Amino acid sequence: MAVNEEFLKERVDTLFGTTFNEREGRVVPTTDDITLKNGAVKIDATFLYADLAGSAKLSSVCPWSTTAKIIRAFLDCSTRLIVKHGGEIRSFDGDRVMGVFIGASKNSSAAICGREIHWVVRKVISPKAREKFDSIRNNDIEIRNCCGIDTGEVRAVRSGIRDKNDLIWIGKAASFSAKLSDVRDVGYNTYISSRVYNKLNEDAKQDGDGKNAWTSTTFSFASSNEAVYKSNHWKKP
Repeated sequence: MAVNEEFLKERVDTLFGTTFNEREGRVVPTTDDITLKNGAVKIDATFLYADLAGSAKLSSVCPWSTTAKIIRAFLDCSTRLIVKHGGEIRSFDGDRVMGVFIGASKNSSAAICGREIHWVVRKVISPKAREKFDSIRNNDIEIRNCCGIDTGEVRAVRSGIRDKNDLIWIGKAASFSAKLSDVRDVGYNTYISSRVYNKLNEDAKQDGDGKNAWTSTTFSFASSNEAVYKSNHWKKP
């Protein structure tokens, strides 16, 4: 069938007229768990987006192979830490990975994970890259990251066409955590919403000296100001 104006208009009408068959989720869904036609799964989850900062500069001044190695190291370590803390990986987007956490300790697990990702970037990836690659040293590049975390009720649905589709996540927790991972505030590498902060256990709230690891601030999102918390305290895995 030709993909022309008439066909595309019919597809939009069909999609706009869909009645979703929604169900409650007990686990983080995969693509195969949801029907492409009208499936939807509702879950209460915490989302963590880990984003490598400054990858555009890496690409502009470093050999492509150096950039690839650094991004791979970041995604490899971030993914392993997310899984270590009980999260499920559901998306990679360039130099960013998304983890989804469910269960009673999902907020504390995600917050600690974010601080551990900060540690591995500052204490392992950055110094090793400076030692290994001339282009990092010669351009005085500091490898940094940011993690954004939010929690709430979301729906997972499938988008695309047969054999070429993926999950999309509908709900504030998914979009807000992604926006927080874009923050570039020197010294602060982990951002959580007030909804996450209010559900943290003491271990997730404290730094290594028993003090609060989080500082309150505000963030503009969807034409309103959101209370968020940021941390410059990494945590050794």
